[in-house]
Formats: sequence, C-alpha cells, structure tokens
Amino acid sequence: MGTTAQSRVPVTARTVVLASADASFRERVRNALSDLRWQVREAAGGAETLAFLDASPAEAVVLDSWLPDLEIQEFVTEFRRVHPDVDLIMADASVPAGSAARAPRRNEVLHALRRAQANDGAIWNAAPETAMDGTLRGHQMKPEQAVRELPGFDSSPASPPVASAGTDCASGTSARIASRLPEFVGAHPAMLEVSRRIRLVAPRTTPVLIEGPTGSGKELVAGALHRLSPRAARKLIALNCAAIPEGLLEAELFGHTRGAFTGAVEGRMGRIEAAHGGTLFLDEVGEMPMALQAKLLRFLESGELQRVGNNESVRVDVRIVAATHRPLSSLVAQGGFRADLYYRLAVFLIRTPPLHGRSKDIETLSQHFLERFARDSPARQLTPQALERLIHHSWPGNVRELEHVLERAWILAEDRPQIDLQEIEFDEPQ
Repeated sequence: MGTTAQSRVPVTARTVVLASADASFRERVRNALSDLRWQVREAAGGAETLAFLDASPAEAVVLDSWLPDLEIQEFVTEFRRVHPDVDLIMADASVPAGSAARAPRRNEVLHALRRAQANDGAIWNAAPETAMDGTLRGHQMKPEQAVRELPGFDSSPASPPVASAGTDCASGTSARIASRLPEFVGAHPAMLEVSRRIRLVAPRTTPVLIEGPTGSGKELVAGALHRLSPRAARKLIALNCAAIPEGLLEAELFGHTRGAFTGAVEGRMGRIEAAHGGTLFLDEVGEMPMALQAKLLRFLESGELQRVGNNESVRVDVRIVAATHRPLSSLVAQGGFRADLYYRLAVFLIRTPPLHGRSKDIETLSQHFLERFARDSPARQLTPQALERLIHHSWPGNVRELEHVLERAWILAEDRPQIDLQEIEFDEPQ
C-alpha cells in the first residue's frame, strides 16, 4: 500500500492530516490549527488518511484513538512503513514511542490540540497501552500530563500474520496484518486475507475483481470496498449481469433515450451514470454478452458512455468492482470472455473462500445468525450434535446456505430452546 522509499514524495510543509471519525473533534482541531496558518485535510478513517498521504504527504498526522476501519496498531505499522518522514501525533497530544519523524512545528500542533481539548471541556482518554489481546487501552490523565512519549506503545500487528510472515521494512514488503473487517465473521486465514486485501485497495480507484463461489460473500466485499473508499459518501450501485435479459442489459447499464426501443416510453439513466462519483458493482460479470463486453471496455478506456438511442457522449467518474463465481481467466481461455476486458477488470483480485472445511468459522457464523434471529424471538442454541452435523456438511451454497439452513431450523424448533439434529435439513436429498 502506498509509495515506497524510492518514490516517496516530499512532505508538504505546514499541512496536517486530521484522522478521526468524530466530526466535532475534527472541527475543533481544524479551527485551532487554521488560526496557526496550517492547512488541514480531514479524514474520517485510516484508509482515507493513507490515501491522502499517498497523494501528497503532509508534515504531520493527528490520529484519534479509534478508527472505524482500521485498528490503531495496524494503522501505525503501515504508516511507519510507508511514511517514515511524517510526524505522527495522537489526538491526546502524545507521540508513539519509536517515531523517527518530528515536525519542525510539532509544538504548534500540540498547542492546537490542547486548545481543542480546552474548548471541549473534557478530560481525554490518553496514554494508550498495549493490552494482552493487542488492543489499545487508556487511562484518565490530566491535560498537562498528556504531552510525552509513550514508552509502551508496541506497533506490531494485533494478531499473528496471515499465511506467512512478511519480511522487514528494508526489503520493501510489509508483514501481513491479520485483522478482519466488521462485515465478516470468522477468523480463518483465508478470510483474514480478504480483509487485508480490502484495506489495501479500498482507498484507491483501482478496479477490483472478486472471485468466489456462490454465497461466499462477494457482495459484502464490494460493500466494504465502497465503505472504506474516499467515494463512500456517494452511491454504490449494483447490477447483476445474470439477472437481466440480454436485450435489456445494455439499456440498464448505459441508459436509454425515449423511443430507443419498443417500450421505452421515457428516457432513463443507466447504472453507470447513476454511480457517478461512487462505485459500480457488476455482479456475475462473466455472464455479460460479448457484444456488451466490447462496449463496457470502451467505457473503461475512455470514461465516456452513450445512452442507447443517443449519439452524445457523457463523461462519468466511477470505480468498477466486478464479481464472478467462475474464474474469468478460464472463461478467457475458452473464448467466453474478452481478454482485454479481463485485464481491465482484474487489476486487483480478491478471492472469497468456500465455507467447507472452515469448522471454526461455521461455529462462529452459526452463533452469529442465531443471535440475529433472537432479536425478534426467544434465544435458541444448537445442541452439540446439531453443530457437529453442520460442521461436516459440504456447504455447496456456502455462507448463504448456512444462514437459510439455520433459519429453517429456527422455525422447525417451534418454542424449544435448543435446535437439535431433527431440525437440521439441507436442500439436497440426505
């Protein structure tokens, strides 16, 4: 993620990136820094902060004690690797131990933070400490005690590395961060890798291709990519290419004018145009007809589209995220998908794993779904025998099938507090 030491852009003097999900906190600090003639760029999360720094590194970053998308430890690790020349200051006016960079005007930032604190009238939760589980804990401090180095701040990943450990920073390869996003349940290494890849690519405009079996969570991946991107304030528009008849798919994607075809009694904006400024999610893109693939490729190359029945071009700014349950590379080899379009869509690949064989995740997911069902009715639990049967099922429908099987079992259990073997029914003959 981000630039390397060889291609690093010089920091921008008297510019600070303010990373916090708290809009009121950002406003107070922004006002205080603006009075000191600082340029302030505001970011609501860690991914957006790193994207800002990739575009134009700042002199300093002010980091709140909680981010909605990244663990603080994870952010600091990636930040230090990619931007070692940028000063990192915590929102409580403390500085993580081991920070090499020190902004020449750090005292001005600290003064602004103290002013913002005074305006808020609150005692901050300062001095993060590394707990046994790797998360950050804080304790109450007086304001005058806040400005200091943090001797116990360990920036190592909160969880063990996924698959294999990364090399040190000198090699240019960062350690893999094993931390799942809130959209996903379970801790299997394959799912942690999905979360890692989402975090890496979300801040960029890079096209993403999601491959995985039906029911494995490709829609959730697309949603997380949009949520963590700078485009999150705009729309995420989805189109299932397999669910719309071939004759209507072009008009649905590109829009059409009145009278463009039989039944077109009025003009309509297409899904691409509706996603302007945001993200377009093309589900089951492998089912798109070859003729329409060519038109989509032209749009990706030029950024312009033409509505059906109209010769005028419309320029659209949209990020493309595509998904398929079949490997597109195999379809290309078989002649069922354009190679040039494939390479345009598969700039960054994310694979969602099947559920079969992830026994711990099956147990965790089952508990998750049962807790969700219990919001509207008395809670129920699986018997050990029922859980064992779920674990040994092949799950051709993956997580979606597990959810449906549990919902069916919940209903069949009537008013009993436990779901047993007789309530576990699968779709295929037993």
